Order: sequence, then C-alpha cells, then structure tokens
Amino acid sequence: MFESVGWGEILIIVVAGLFILGPERLPEAASWVAKSVRKVRDFATGAKTQLREEMGPEFDQLRKPLEDLRGLRNFDPKRVVTQHLFDGDTDPLGLNNVNGTNGANGANGASKPNGHPAPASQPEPLKPGERPPVDPDAT
Repeated sequence: MFESVGWGEILIIVVAGLFILGPERLPEAASWVAKSVRKVRDFATGAKTQLREEMGPEFDQLRKPLEDLRGLRNFDPKRVVTQHLFDGDTDPLGLNNVNGTNGANGANGASKPNGHPAPASQPEPLKPGERPPVDPDAT
C-alpha cells in the first residue's frame, strides 16, 4: 500500500505530527491511524472474499485481464519488439563479440576510456574459411 513512501517521509510525518499534536496526543493519533488502516484492510479483504464466493469460477476469469493490465506497468516496447522479431535473441546480428570486444570502446577507431582514439594498426590477413570482421558503425 505504501510502497513509494520511504523512511525519510515517515520521519518527516512523525516530526510534523509531534509539532502539530504535541507529545501528549501523538500516541493516541498514531493508534487511531493504525486502527483505521486495519479496518480498511479488513473491509477490503472481506469484500474480496465475498465477491469471490458470490462469483465462483467467474472471479478468476475476471481477474485474469486485470493481472494482464497490471503487467503493462513495466512495459518496454523495445524489449517486446526484440523478443517478437528475434525470438528473444538479445544479439540478433552477432555484434556483441566483434573483433574480441563486446561492442564497447576501442572497436573500429572509437574512443578508448581515456578519450584518445584507438591507434591504427594493420589487420591480420584472413585465414581460409574465416569470416571478415563486421563494422557495427557501418551497418
């Protein structure tokens, strides 16, 4: 219920309550809030149980689309399209281990972590049956 409320916010509420209500009435107010939250939770649980009893198996059929909608909260279109088009392959073109790198700095003249460009060197000739290296920047 209070997933987004952190300890800092709770501390601020307690300090504000201490100033507003005073130390005499703060324990009573905290007790009242706890009882109210408990009552609301009991009402919600009771309503859910009653609904489940009255609807029977149709309750699960109603609950399924709601769970699917809840799953859209973490929807990532790029991940979904990649999974659909490439059957979940995270590297469909095979570019992660090109020339002994994983596509990071240093490949194909890209800057190294210190900011200097990679030195130009003569590539070794290809062996028979070896595939040429792929330039991910040119594709």
